[in-house]
Amino acid sequence: MKKAKTILDIQKMKADGEKISMLTCYDYPTARIMDDCGIDMILIGDSVGVVYAGYDNTLPVTMEDMIYHTRAVVRAQPRALVVADMPFLSYQTDMVAARVNAGRLIKDGGAAAVKIEGGENVAAVIEAITAIDIPVVAHIGLTPQSLHRMGGYRVQGRNHEQAERLLADARAVQSAGAFAVVLEGIPAALAARITAELTIPTIGIGAGPSCDGQVLVIHDILGLCEKYAPKFVKRYAELKPVIAQAITSYIQEVKEGSFPTEGNSFN
Repeated sequence: MKKAKTILDIQKMKADGEKISMLTCYDYPTARIMDDCGIDMILIGDSVGVVYAGYDNTLPVTMEDMIYHTRAVVRAQPRALVVADMPFLSYQTDMVAARVNAGRLIKDGGAAAVKIEGGENVAAVIEAITAIDIPVVAHIGLTPQSLHRMGGYRVQGRNHEQAERLLADARAVQSAGAFAVVLEGIPAALAARITAELTIPTIGIGAGPSCDGQVLVIHDILGLCEKYAPKFVKRYAELKPVIAQAITSYIQEVKEGSFPTEGNSFN
């Protein structure tokens, strides 16, 4: 039986100078492939709302959505550490709701940890959730659930005031008990400074090469998301034409009657 990674393993990777690999995942077959490849962390991101469900942003995603997709990933019994996003309004209203919803992602979904967007403004929430022994990954910088306040998906921390605020956010989430923090959409030099100062691992997405690890959306690296093309994404494959060719061939064979053959039929 595979030995699953723990938060202690992830924290030790920072101490040992080993880079941490993380990808989003929303389903059972993809989770199996990722885990066979040796991914360190799997994130069931609320990005599922954009790349999987077709919403314009992550705000419509519900707890039920997140639990459903987390269960699907966990059924693959991954060795990777499984982290589930807490969707919009699942933790912002009050501490009881935050604890209950975090607990649902662990108990009902099967995740090992949850991820929460925000810095100093959610430090008390992180403290409340970690106080009941639920591990938390923090997320600062460009936080997609805050897109309306930010005026869209904009790089954060380019001026001195923003940079100091992000440094304060990083310190706050670490002090509150987060075991790792995602740094999204911030200048590489600032991410390097935060990474050097914190004792917990930093996971970058659009935050340069100095972070302790990196995370990307699986649909982005496979060339399956056309809604946006952020600068920080690297496409490692272009699967859309491969899939389109398979579907086109199927349609053609059905139309011309060459599928199914005798070999595809029962006697």
